[in-house]
Amino acid sequence: MGGVLVLGAGGLIGQFVAADLIRRGIKVTAAARRFSAAQRDLFGEAACETAIASLDVGRLRDLIAQSGADVVLNCIGVLQDQPGSSTHEAHDGFVERLIAALCAAGRPVLLIHVSIPGEHGADITPFAQSKRRADGLIIDSGLPHAILRPGFVMAPAPYGGSAMLRALAALPIDLPRDLAERPLRYVAVEDIAETAARIAQGWTPGQPYAAIYDLMHPEPNNMQSVLAQLRNWLGDIWRWRVRVPGFAIDLGARAGDLSSWLGWSPPLRSTAMAELRRGVTGDPARWMADTGISPRGLDALLRERPATVENRWFARLYLLKALIVATLVVFWCVSGLIAITVAYGDALEMMERFGFPGGQSHAFVITSSLTDIAVGLLIAVRRTHRTGLVAGIVVAVGYMLGTAVLTPALWTEPLGALVKTGPAIVLMMVALAISDNR
Repeated sequence: MGGVLVLGAGGLIGQFVAADLIRRGIKVTAAARRFSAAQRDLFGEAACETAIASLDVGRLRDLIAQSGADVVLNCIGVLQDQPGSSTHEAHDGFVERLIAALCAAGRPVLLIHVSIPGEHGADITPFAQSKRRADGLIIDSGLPHAILRPGFVMAPAPYGGSAMLRALAALPIDLPRDLAERPLRYVAVEDIAETAARIAQGWTPGQPYAAIYDLMHPEPNNMQSVLAQLRNWLGDIWRWRVRVPGFAIDLGARAGDLSSWLGWSPPLRSTAMAELRRGVTGDPARWMADTGISPRGLDALLRERPATVENRWFARLYLLKALIVATLVVFWCVSGLIAITVAYGDALEMMERFGFPGGQSHAFVITSSLTDIAVGLLIAVRRTHRTGLVAGIVVAVGYMLGTAVLTPALWTEPLGALVKTGPAIVLMMVALAISDNR
């Protein structure tokens, strides 16, 4: 075979499948908008960084030609609209251009497309509707194709929904009953990779091919049972649990929606909750019969990779990360706003008491307050998050050293404001250490 072009190789499924195909000795071109340093090292010369979802038909045709691939695996997808990405552009809009590029390739190319399970009539979110429209475009195109509809993906590397489930399993909580009892059929990412490899290796260029498979374990499951298995895997230490009310989950989803406009991609968003409440179901019988794959069960998967200390740390820190970021944003922004508004007079009086003339006092209070607010805003935005943390550490250390030299009496204030800056620096160091998403 001529090889496989993996589109979206920076994502959870795309990365695993591309790496698996390379291990099998198959020529792979791994394309993504952006790779982490570890992914670049993993793929080496196979890595191709380009803004795939925004490529026009001509550039997509050129990418296919340059890869020499006779199989294209499309793993591109976004959960919901946010600045810089939309479900329409990432799903049906992109697939329409991809189909046109494949038709213009001048040779037969098999398209393997990763979609979602479920019935068309039950699609209520723009995410699901755009995914389903993309499926329809592929089916109507006449191109050789395989549409893979995986259930809830379980992978060694936690990301997105699987990361959220691990975090929930580490907390002493139970989900609302209506959510806990929703069907949740899962699939191991290894089985997705195995499916893609068998289809790619079994297809002969020019051969007609049309298949739609639900990739999931045949045993019915729900969120409650999956969480129970993950708790056992992590080593459940809680003797009690509190059932979270549904409105608290919805508030968390709304907060996730808000953070997405700052560039974050949290798994807990309104689209994710709507899809989970719909349930993850399907019929894997045809997939199992045609490919001969016996899906891995969750118990077997978890036994194959016993929980290590990093797994437990990740699960416990995952949701705390959002709390840490929110705390730091509030800390910096509110401290700056207080000093420049309601406490402005007190701040000036304090500066003058320590020997600063009036003009310098005004300049210092205004400058330091605006600096604090700027640090908070930098931390809040995903793209500038690490810059904001580094800036916050530098500014905080500068405050401590500056006051030690110029106004050492501030260190002995009754409320110990400067002493409390030390823990804030440590918290920013923690946030910096866990800032990576993958």
